Amino acid sequence: MKPLKTLSLLLVLAASLSTTQAKPKKPHKLPAAFNQARYVYVEAEDGQELDPRLDPYDRQAIGDVDDALYHWKRYVVTTRRNEADLIFVVRKGRLATAKAGVQVGTGGPSGGPQGYPGPRTAPGNGVDVGGEVGPPDDLLEVYERNPDNSRGAMLWQRSFANGLNPPDLTLLKELKDEVERDYPVQTANQSKP
Repeated sequence: MKPLKTLSLLLVLAASLSTTQAKPKKPHKLPAAFNQARYVYVEAEDGQELDPRLDPYDRQAIGDVDDALYHWKRYVVTTRRNEADLIFVVRKGRLATAKAGVQVGTGGPSGGPQGYPGPRTAPGNGVDVGGEVGPPDDLLEVYERNPDNSRGAMLWQRSFANGLNPPDLTLLKELKDEVERDYPVQTANQSKP
């Protein structure tokens, strides 16, 4: 009798597990901010497009993403971060980069003109050296903008080898596909009265 109870208990457990697994999972949906946003701003992980210290590949990626967003026509790209609803952040993949520069200083012990007590600069040269190590894959992140214009909550992030290379911009295409799937644009014929 005991083996029969054990067998029936196992059958009941197996049946309950199979019905639990048969339920479809709820599909992942992007945050509503992607549907509500109108203005977007694009910058690099290391700074804005006009920053002279910005890596040239990151600067190019900003331009490429700007252009692709313009042609998408879902969002308006703004040149002012404080006007944006979403902040797109790009970074071209690179294992390591090195930066070097030479600085030449002139000046004298008296400071400013005619003995004016201004800042003193010592004559001579200087060398500015820097470097960066990072992941080899391209990166695209999307953030909400905080009221103080800083990056807020991260809404989306992906990385992919050569994912910001034109003409495909695979990372932006992936985001576009997700946004269009979750929040399709309704035309005048589709909207309900």
